Amino acid sequence: MIDFKNIEIKYGDFIAIKDLNLSVNEGEFFTFLGPSGCGKTTILRALVGFINPSRGQIVVNGKDITHEAVENRAIGMVFQSYALFPTMTVYENIAFGLKVKKLPKEEVRRKVYEVAKKIEINEMQLERNVAELSGGQQQRVALARAIVLEPNILCLDEPLSNLDAKLRVGLRGELKRLQRDLGITTLYVTHDQEEALTLSDRIAVFNNGFIEQVGTPYEIYNYSASEFVCDFIGDINCLHDGMIRAVNEQQHCGLDEHKEAFIRIERFHQTPERGSVKLTGVVKDYEYNGVLTKYNVEVLGQTVKYIRMNDGSAFREPETIIDLYMNPQDIMQFS
Repeated sequence: MIDFKNIEIKYGDFIAIKDLNLSVNEGEFFTFLGPSGCGKTTILRALVGFINPSRGQIVVNGKDITHEAVENRAIGMVFQSYALFPTMTVYENIAFGLKVKKLPKEEVRRKVYEVAKKIEINEMQLERNVAELSGGQQQRVALARAIVLEPNILCLDEPLSNLDAKLRVGLRGELKRLQRDLGITTLYVTHDQEEALTLSDRIAVFNNGFIEQVGTPYEIYNYSASEFVCDFIGDINCLHDGMIRAVNEQQHCGLDEHKEAFIRIERFHQTPERGSVKLTGVVKDYEYNGVLTKYNVEVLGQTVKYIRMNDGSAFREPETIIDLYMNPQDIMQFS
């Protein structure tokens, strides 16, 4: 549905995006993920029409919209700051775009109430001033204002980043449910790895204006294409030459002892499995978070992280000697 073809975006002599090629499918929840300043918001703004690429094409449903006016693109946008009108009521904010289009008053009212029901905004809230609302309620209003225009594409630029952690988690589920119910092709920008993994059908991982990898959350996490993706997504252990040597001695698996290697922290276990290698270490400390405990274990002169479900069994106190097992196939190395 959306095709970015050889896109380049420059600010003076600085190239923010260089030779970007990417396709997004119709009805997909597609996330641009990466650290601050990597180019993910820049490409989203180019799609909406706020930025003109210096080279390349943006094609939607076979139509070149690279230089199309913003108002003609049928793309809804929700900003990080929500960009609501603070002196207007919730109803007036949602209705604003419809009134600009000069729709009949009754049609405006019908559309506003329909979208308010979908977003779970009640009639009492519709009459309130947006300045009186909580962050989560304002986020819903911003979404409703974008969706009421019935866009073909919805762009969300870090819409949950200003909310507290618990509210963010709750609204993630609502956002994904809403996207599925409406079937709108959605492009989502975030630096939050957990958010991206939870919400997305596919993810593009950005790094300094380039895309390192495109894939499903499962592919990105379990089959990272580069050291950057591997290190940026989730929690990871970096294994040095001594540990790689020990793995090779036990399994003869041909890992390169001169390269760094990486393994997810949940890939360590305390019970042997078929094909696993055994490493003995000493617990140095731990982090308890209720459901899980993350242990720091010294193995062959380096510290690795090991995560364990709190199932009622005893804690591994500092200075406890423990055996850890891992499968060499879970180790990632990159050229």
